[in-house]
Amino acid sequence: MTISNWAERTGHYNRPMERVRWGIVGTGRMAGTIAAEITALRDQGIDLVAVASRDAGRAREFAAKHGAHQSVGDPAGLSALALDAVYIATPHTLHAEQMLASLRAGQAVLCEKPFTLNAAQAATVVDAADRGGVFAMEAMWTRFLPAMVALREMLAADAIGPVRMISGGGAFIPDGSQPSYLLDPNLGGGVLLDAGVYLVSLASMILGSPSGVLAQGVIGRTGVDEQIAMLLSHPDGAQAQLYVSMRARRSPDLEIVGEHGRIRIGAPVFRPTRLTLWGRDGTETVRDYPIDGTGYGYQIHAVSTALRRGERTCPTMPLSESLSIMRTLDEVRRQIGLRYPSESRPTETSTPSRGEPCPSS
Repeated sequence: MTISNWAERTGHYNRPMERVRWGIVGTGRMAGTIAAEITALRDQGIDLVAVASRDAGRAREFAAKHGAHQSVGDPAGLSALALDAVYIATPHTLHAEQMLASLRAGQAVLCEKPFTLNAAQAATVVDAADRGGVFAMEAMWTRFLPAMVALREMLAADAIGPVRMISGGGAFIPDGSQPSYLLDPNLGGGVLLDAGVYLVSLASMILGSPSGVLAQGVIGRTGVDEQIAMLLSHPDGAQAQLYVSMRARRSPDLEIVGEHGRIRIGAPVFRPTRLTLWGRDGTETVRDYPIDGTGYGYQIHAVSTALRRGERTCPTMPLSESLSIMRTLDEVRRQIGLRYPSESRPTETSTPSRGEPCPSS
């Protein structure tokens, strides 16, 4: 599905307003992908204007490659430029401080997942966005893909009845193509924040915040989590059993089981193009949902549309839910004994560990 068709279907219409000026913090692989997607949306009134990196030379090269007019050798310097929105494409440990710099300058932020390193940082960012009246969102791009739009429509139409169980996960063995932070605890590495966040976020999208969390995991020689199994429970009895590993191989998929049917999200679950529905009569229906480009452009378009409308949050990925997800991830880490070196004290969490009532986020 092209982004133009997707915009019509989801209500993200273009409007005859001034262009949305984007900046990017970072020059790595993800930054390059986002830059290419922003550039592809130029005829939608969306421009890549500036890029920032701690390496001024790399920033200049990146800007020249992707047609950005400005580059700065200090990420903090991006906050002084005339920008409407900034994409944060740096390691997890830098997300909070870089988002805060842009928010305080009145620049909207779209931050690479996970939103922050922990819930305490997330709460600080959410508070800054609320107090400043500035747009902020976690870049959980999967939620904006055509298959996920269709999934939400199926669930809203009661295609499988009340959801009672979510089950799934995936596994991969690092081969050198993964981000450099993956095996570095000083950068928030590990499988939970890299891949597990997708699963927890999807479960949250469908079932909401869990009332109980049970987790077990394996921490490797480098000090990062290499394998985790999670059981998330909810007050109505619904459960999500999720796993993620970088000690084995399996394409990540997910199955949603309801009282009257089930839906399978085909692999890869973070970029799905196929849904299989078994409805109330047991009939199997397979539907394909092609993606335009890499798939990251849908969220760029959605945020740009929100800014044109003067909105400060996006209902597809609200800040309150990103904060709740970080609390769940914190609790998983607490239970498996994982703490990052940059955290000065044990992880703060508001998520219960053994089925106790969960405070609202």
